[in-house]
Amino acid sequence: MTFKELCAQRYSVRSYTDEPVSEEQLAYILECARLAPSAVNFQPWHFYVVSSKEGLEALATCYNREWFRTAPLCIVCCIRHDEAWVRQADGKAHGDIDIAIATEHICLAAAEQGLGTCWVCNFDARRCSELLHLPENEEPAVLIPLGHIAPDATQKPKQRKAIEEIVTRR
Repeated sequence: MTFKELCAQRYSVRSYTDEPVSEEQLAYILECARLAPSAVNFQPWHFYVVSSKEGLEALATCYNREWFRTAPLCIVCCIRHDEAWVRQADGKAHGDIDIAIATEHICLAAAEQGLGTCWVCNFDARRCSELLHLPENEEPAVLIPLGHIAPDATQKPKQRKAIEEIVTRR
């Protein structure tokens, strides 16, 4: 499969089977996240793998959607703000960018393994921090439910802007 085919194959999965993700698959996916680039190679991230029934139920209180409860595990992708590179010229912290890159590595690696994921950003981050007892320097940025795609999962056609709308040549 080409990289373009992998990108086209990946979609936001909102229905999972109860089959567990193998330790080998999870280790592979997390290794792909570890290899992600970051500004000045600071790697200002930490990933929490939540797979216990109690942990998943608690996490569901941060994002109360029935489909979210079907995933057998969830990776909480966190920014370590005190470790993020900050551009001196304008004070722009790059932690958000770095965690986005690493998170998409997780999603693409999962798709390559035949697993599904979904970016969840619309969640109660404060509650999530409390539930996971995160240190003050860490912010939960993205929840990534991960698992085997249920047979009834629906894939919406990708709607993307035309290349001419997003690229300017100078």
